[in-house]
Amino acid sequence: QVQLVESGGGLVQAGDSLRLSCAASTRTFSSYAMGWFRQFPGKEREFVATISGFGIRTYYEDSVKGRFTISRDNAKNTVYLQMNNLKPEDTAVYYCAASRQNDKMPTSPPTVGSWGQGTQVTVSS
Repeated sequence: QVQLVESGGGLVQAGDSLRLSCAASTRTFSSYAMGWFRQFPGKEREFVATISGFGIRTYYEDSVKGRFTISRDNAKNTVYLQMNNLKPEDTAVYYCAASRQNDKMPTSPPTVGSWGQGTQVTVSS
């Protein structure tokens, strides 16, 4: 398993931006596809975005397309989620996720090998 540590959450106003970061403790970071999920109160964890090991492929949940950007820096073992034009409905706990090594991109909870601890994002109207 990969240890994941997230940072960057907080309280912002609608229309603001935030960047989440997730640092991974592995020497083979590029062998893990990475992703971001979020969880609303009383709901299941849901997919937000994912990126392949070398950052060539990315996929997004429809409601965040054009507003959120996932990226990674393999030299720093870090994946990012840049969130622009935030809306109150984006309020959730955001989780960083890693695939299993050399496995498919994480797009649903069963495809995740490791989770971060979660970081709260709150968007006020």
